[in-house]
Amino acid sequence: MSIQTRRERERAERERLIVTAARELAEAEGWDAVTTRRLAAEIEYSQPVLYSHFKGKDAIMTAVAVQGIEELGDEMRAARAAASGARETLAAVGGAYTAFALRRPALYDAMFTHRVDLPFATPEAPAALWAAFNELLGAVEPVAAQGEDPGLLAETFWAGLHGLVTLMRSGRLPEAAHQERLALLIGHFTAGRD
Repeated sequence: MSIQTRRERERAERERLIVTAARELAEAEGWDAVTTRRLAAEIEYSQPVLYSHFKGKDAIMTAVAVQGIEELGDEMRAARAAASGARETLAAVGGAYTAFALRRPALYDAMFTHRVDLPFATPEAPAALWAAFNELLGAVEPVAAQGEDPGLLAETFWAGLHGLVTLMRSGRLPEAAHQERLALLIGHFTAGRD
């Protein structure tokens, strides 16, 4: 192995270490606890080493968000693959989305609540964003009526899921009725189409 290859591998490993430490700290104590000083102490590297990888906390949060979106996409893909029929597929994807958000609240916040430097819905968006969105799109396309834009319908479904999750997590909607709300959302999306 060349010295250059070894350095690149070590650099990539340090970046993974920083992102993992940020995720773990955010899940344990919230994003306010994630500072470059704290992360440097957690990973046992100096702050200048951390800054050689990321410009600051916002860049770290962006890397965390991309990683989380990739994981969410994988979970929605598995849910969609295991389902059959339009209604079951939407319910499976909606259930996977909700479970992910509830299981990883700080990660979900980095992905969809906090401001991060990610170009959503543009050609410049990272592949992970497109892959996750395409899982939503694949679940929604079969229920799109003639003349409806499936992309806009997928965005609307996503907005519905995000709204339900966000309102439930903040205590504005009781969690006990979440499955009923999700069933209503799915029912309206699939009315007369399954």
